[in-house]
Amino acid sequence: MARISFYGGVGTVTGSKYLIEHDGKKVLVDCGLFQGFKELRERNWQPPPFEPESLDAVIITHAHIDHTGYLPRVVRLGYDKPIYTSKGTGDLLKILLPDSARLQEEEADFRNRHQLTTHTPALPLYDENDARDTLKLLHTVANDGVPVEVAPGIKASFLVAGHIMGASLVLLEIDGAGEDGGTLRFLFSGDLGHYDQPIVKDPAPPPACDYLMVESTYGNRLHGDVDSATQMARIINEAAERGGPVLIPAFAVGRTQEVLYLIRELEDDKRIPVLPVVVDSPMAAQATQVYNRWTDEHDEEYASILNTKRHPLRTGSMTTASSRDESKKINTMKGPRIIISASGMMTGGRVLHHAVRILPDENATVVFVGFQAAGTTGRRVQEGEREVKIMKQWVPVNCRVEKVEGFSAHADWKAVLRWLEGLPNRPKKVFTTHGEPEAAEAMAEHIRGRFGWDVMVPDYLETEVLS
Repeated sequence: MARISFYGGVGTVTGSKYLIEHDGKKVLVDCGLFQGFKELRERNWQPPPFEPESLDAVIITHAHIDHTGYLPRVVRLGYDKPIYTSKGTGDLLKILLPDSARLQEEEADFRNRHQLTTHTPALPLYDENDARDTLKLLHTVANDGVPVEVAPGIKASFLVAGHIMGASLVLLEIDGAGEDGGTLRFLFSGDLGHYDQPIVKDPAPPPACDYLMVESTYGNRLHGDVDSATQMARIINEAAERGGPVLIPAFAVGRTQEVLYLIRELEDDKRIPVLPVVVDSPMAAQATQVYNRWTDEHDEEYASILNTKRHPLRTGSMTTASSRDESKKINTMKGPRIIISASGMMTGGRVLHHAVRILPDENATVVFVGFQAAGTTGRRVQEGEREVKIMKQWVPVNCRVEKVEGFSAHADWKAVLRWLEGLPNRPKKVFTTHGEPEAAEAMAEHIRGRFGWDVMVPDYLETEVLS
């Protein structure tokens, strides 16, 4: 008898961790950090609800930190077996995990130096040595649907999910766990991209399965009617007229590349002036190289631009800040300019140092281009709070605040239903995860209403038997 336990990514969009168990074998699907509210972040420091050394394998759907950022902690606590993921994700993890470790160490150091900690000394959740040890465990496979054995009697197949480069749908096939001792098939959507996005291919159709876990980030919302190009052009032109800076908090992997692609397109079409664009993220620069390398996941338009020897992700006046000194020099820039910096939800990283200076500026604009989880600084600014706490200091929000709706790399609920229409069979049960409570419940209702399927919205630490 197989079972699944929900150790993250339920009741929230962060901390994704799902444990599959059968016949003494344990496979963890995703291993992410919790972000947002303090009570969620504190879970990262609590003992995990499973024994890391007892796991037989870990599977990663894609590289984002809310799906991978807990990996070095699990390795630090004793996990030493394979971590299976796509080749594109493997390349991105070589960038993301060491960077995440450095951020952990830098934040601990900053808090110690400025006496901003309630614990003396402040310690990182993990360090760069833990990240390096984690990378040694990677086993990468193609996003081509060919099964690979991840544990005795358990196979995994990876297919393009269309969310970011390397993102995968994962089908687990568990021998002896199905009806009459047959094979049980469990499909994880991971984070689904929506259709007709630039750069990466659309999500692959879902294969037949007995159980299905589907994300619900936008389960209660649709992406805006106004296209992202029109929104971004207006925002940049208005900022240029005021002579003020534009700050775009953006995930270094996926969202930064999409933003650069759009700005370059707007420049090419003469819809915006060519302004200085600074990407303050060495990780984003490295991730862009990975994006260009994995050509088999490019959509036709991106591939055609690369074939002309032009760089689809380079604007007319673009620089990248790699070192701390280069990042600090951005503070001396004057006039209209665009700063793209991580993290995308303003939960840490270099964007916070820019936010301290830009949020109080009446001529400045902050542009949100992705989902802002409850409890994050980004969510508070987006919802109109006039003062936010950054690095333990209160910062007034006098700038203009904008949101570009069409940028999300997540499918909205209509796109999820479109994807589910391709499922060749009726599953026994569907689980809606990776959504805040209202979104997960709404997604469940959409699926019930459209297909009449049995849908469950799981709770944190809940276990469900799979028959």
